[in-house]
Amino acid sequence: MTTDAGGADTVTFGHWPYDRVSVAGADAGTYLHSQLSQDIRALAVGSSVWSFVLAPNGRIDALVLVLRTADDAFEMRVDRGWGESLVARLNRFRIRVRAEVAAVGSHEGDAAAHHIERVAAGWPAMGVEITEASIPAEFPEVVRAAVSFTKGCYPGQELVERMDSRSAEAPRHLERLVVGADARVGDPVLRDGAQVGSITSIAAVGDQVIALALVRRGA
Repeated sequence: MTTDAGGADTVTFGHWPYDRVSVAGADAGTYLHSQLSQDIRALAVGSSVWSFVLAPNGRIDALVLVLRTADDAFEMRVDRGWGESLVARLNRFRIRVRAEVAAVGSHEGDAAAHHIERVAAGWPAMGVEITEASIPAEFPEVVRAAVSFTKGCYPGQELVERMDSRSAEAPRHLERLVVGADARVGDPVLRDGAQVGSITSIAAVGDQVIALALVRRGA
């Protein structure tokens, strides 16, 4: 995990396999700003920032890295296999907008190396930690990188803002745990003999075995 030189405190991963989605045209910046949880108005060409793309009910449609490639063009990067669904989601709300949304290929990356990177960083993956039922508050570290609480409206903002203003915790949240070498994905996470969650990802990181787990509020 590194920090992107082009964007302040932008988490990037050197081995990430991702799909690329282009959004380009006179209204590209305005349209994306209206759809993303992050403020991209001041994003310089060559810089990037993380953002959620949310459904109107606040559920996560995608976690994306947004790269500004020109004044009127952006590249959105999402976990491999999720590019087409991202295109469909962005086109769903694109009415009378002078911008084209298209899948423009993939970056192969190194899936095994990236898995270690993201588990070590406590970063969720689409289809693994992030599912159709997930909300941003389940991933507090990602919220800090991917949500602006000073920008204008966007789909799903009401839930994000309400939970933040009330300092409300999600019913579950992502935790990074040190586990035994015999731990497996799907194993329960126990506290005082009671199951409070389950393991979603595991990786050997240095001389430790690290797991990501979604655990219940209060655990």
